[in-house]
Amino acid sequence: MHKSIETINERIRDGSARVVTAEEMPAIVSELGEEGALKEVDVVTTGTFGAMCSSGAFLNFGHSEPPIRMERIWLNDVEAYGGLAAVDTYIGATQQSDTLEDQYGGAHVLEDLVSGKSVELRATSRGTDCYPRRTITTELLLEDLNQAIMCNPRNAYQRYNAANQYHGPAPAHLHGYAPARFRERNLLGRRDCLTQSPTIRISGSSGAASRSFCAGQRAWWSAREPSTRRAGDSRH
Repeated sequence: MHKSIETINERIRDGSARVVTAEEMPAIVSELGEEGALKEVDVVTTGTFGAMCSSGAFLNFGHSEPPIRMERIWLNDVEAYGGLAAVDTYIGATQQSDTLEDQYGGAHVLEDLVSGKSVELRATSRGTDCYPRRTITTELLLEDLNQAIMCNPRNAYQRYNAANQYHGPAPAHLHGYAPARFRERNLLGRRDCLTQSPTIRISGSSGAASRSFCAGQRAWWSAREPSTRRAGDSRH
C-alpha cells in the first residue's frame, strides 16, 4: 500500500488523521501487520522533552538605563556565556547552578522560561564609557526578551565509534578489532527514529533548512551531515 504525503496532509487538515507515538506503533504493527498499520496510521511522533547535552539558547535582553555590557551573566544562579554582544548570552542546558549544583541547571532555566515563569537575571561588568553600568539584577519573562533562539548543534548525532574492550597489551591501532557502535544521546528507545535506521542515515529529503519542532515552535536544521574530523586534523 502506498500513502502519499498529500493524502496525509489532507487528513491532518480535516482532522481525520490517526496520530500515534513511536512507543505505541510496534503493538499496532503486531496486531494489524505492516500493511494494516500503514493503512490505519498516518503520523508517528518521535518527540521527546529530554534536554540533550548540546541544547541551549541565545537570548537578547535589551538595554537597561544606564546601559551595561554584560561580561558575567547568571539566570537563576546558572552561569551563562557572556562573550557575545553587550546584552546577549548563550545558556547551555547542562550548566549547573552555582547554588543548587546538580539539582538545577540550564535546562531548568529554559523550561521555566517556556513555561511562563519569571527568571532572575544577574550580570556584572567592569564598565566602559559607553556602558557605564557595572551590575544589574532584575526579573524577566520570556515575553520580555527581544530574542530567544534555541540552538542545538549536535542533537542529530546518532552514534559514535568506540574501541572494543581488549584485555592485555593493546596493539598500537587495535589491528583486527572492528569498531563498536554505541549510543551517545538520550536513551530514547523506539522514539529514536534515527537509531532505528540500520544504515545509520537519515532520509535524503532531510537536511539543512528542513523543518522540525523544538520547544513547541517551528525549527530548522542547520546542517545535514555531522563532521567526522578530530582535533588536530590538518585537512581542510
